[in-house]
Amino acid sequence: MFYLVSYDIPDTKRRTKLAKVLEDFGDRVQFSVFECILDDKLLDKLVKRIDKIVKVADDSVRIYTVCANCERCIRIIGQGVVSKIEEIYIV
Repeated sequence: MFYLVSYDIPDTKRRTKLAKVLEDFGDRVQFSVFECILDDKLLDKLVKRIDKIVKVADDSVRIYTVCANCERCIRIIGQGVVSKIEEIYIV
């Protein structure tokens, strides 16, 4: 399944830590946005790792599921392409 993960974390240390975790699961497409292709097991792993980093009172992480039909409608204006690597990332 295709996921879009975005975050807003004011603390530099936590933000850097989260970005490094997300790099294990997907491709950075904007400074705080990643595209990830994950099965259910990898999604659960990702969420558990995010939970260990995020301070619920201060931080925001959003994980959007992008269905195949919606994925076809993604428009990119300027640089970039939609992630298409369908291999499973080993974490």
